[in-house]
Amino acid sequence: MGERRKARECALQILFQLEFNSGDPAAIIRQYWTYQKPTPEVREYGGRLVNHILEHRGQIDQAIQAASDNWRLARMAIVDRNILRIAVCELLYEPSLVPAIVINEAIEIAKRYSGQESATFVNGILDAARKNIGTGPAAPLPKDKDREGHHEQERGHSGKKQRRATVPKLGE
Repeated sequence: MGERRKARECALQILFQLEFNSGDPAAIIRQYWTYQKPTPEVREYGGRLVNHILEHRGQIDQAIQAASDNWRLARMAIVDRNILRIAVCELLYEPSLVPAIVINEAIEIAKRYSGQESATFVNGILDAARKNIGTGPAAPLPKDKDREGHHEQERGHSGKKQRRATVPKLGE
């Protein structure tokens, strides 16, 4: 499993916890990382996703709602809703990622954490959201530093490896 997938799964777990806890989000996030021992790359990207979702949840939820004709966010399963938030956040704020890869990753996470029906649901919503969002991202997620020429490969819907920039390591 790739570092980005692990980061997305950590982000999902944090967002799930935040759904049930009205306490200080920063404290909940710190507590989560205390018990998880991810690589620095996983922690950095997962934390960045969660923070961006918390900061821009209105815009992200609006994009999801616009793509889901017959489903209000409140009626969606908590896991599915947060998988959608992560993927829409990446579609909006990570212009270097290939949308097909973002959608495929969300589908695979939905299969693992929610089931096949949810994977189909997530696929449909994200395909519509991708079309609604278009190619113009809002603003990229902030990055510490870019590592020139360094790429990681992920598999898209076709199973072919596609190149994309990796998350910079902490302290570089």
